[in-house]
Amino acid sequence: MPSSAPNPLPQADRVVITGVCGRLGKSLARRLHRERLVVGVDRRPFPDKPKDIEHKELDMRRKKLKDVFRLGGVGAVVHLGVMHDPRASASDHHSWNVAGFAKLCEYVAQFEVKKLVVLSSANVYGPQPGNAQFLTEEAPLLGGQNFSEIRDLVEVDILAQSFFWKRPETVILRPVHILGTVKNAPSNFLRLPAIPTALGFDPMVQVIHEADVVSAIQLALTPGVRGIFNLAGPEPLPLSRIIKMLGRPNVRVPVSLGKVMLQRMWALHLTNFPAPEIDHIRYVCMVDDHRAREVLGFAPHKSIEETVAAVDADRW
Repeated sequence: MPSSAPNPLPQADRVVITGVCGRLGKSLARRLHRERLVVGVDRRPFPDKPKDIEHKELDMRRKKLKDVFRLGGVGAVVHLGVMHDPRASASDHHSWNVAGFAKLCEYVAQFEVKKLVVLSSANVYGPQPGNAQFLTEEAPLLGGQNFSEIRDLVEVDILAQSFFWKRPETVILRPVHILGTVKNAPSNFLRLPAIPTALGFDPMVQVIHEADVVSAIQLALTPGVRGIFNLAGPEPLPLSRIIKMLGRPNVRVPVSLGKVMLQRMWALHLTNFPAPEIDHIRYVCMVDDHRAREVLGFAPHKSIEETVAAVDADRW
């Protein structure tokens, strides 16, 4: 008598998500698990995961990661497991972000995984006084000049590019500032009770809702898609307008004073924003996202109002 249970998804359709316990990782896993077999890799626990998601609680730098691939059937890898802790040492950042990703790439090649999707960032271009109004994917990656954390991300981005000429279909996504329930620098900055800005500067800013980033990752998993894609959300706005939308006070601080204050507050562990972050509220770093719209078919679904308001979603 035939079983009434649904046919299991093909084993070759397994998707490995690194950093699955982050906000983006959980959102992506919950969207994909009804269509594909999802294996999450993260050293953090995932107590609220759906039952049909397999979670490997391990350090990505360890040899146990190979066991995830050794079973076979991995059709795609989505790499979200990047460390963004500004207080972690440079050696920890490099070990986790660069050496760990290099090990992941080794297994992707060895086990002939068909698709690799890497979430990078538009920050790899760097906020620069001489930036073009909109940077294309061919712009130089200058973000690591003043930011050690971004230096690692640039290395990861370049390492992923080496796969363009190899077997896996490799996709690198470079989203602008991601806003939402994520605990990243842009969202944390906009959650401050009083938001500081650099006196005499009001740069145009691009932001994107975390849900739209997850949608772009899903599109990147489409067979045949490869390459680098800038991701932008709604139309850009001046930073002052974004702050006004949140209804928070805007404290304008001279740049030289702001740097000194941040350096002292950083030393006293009173802030998680290192002094070089000031460049993000001084200079423009906006991207041209035509390629993502034309090739990926990506378009943001969240309005600018929804995107900005999302930073407070966890407060209510």
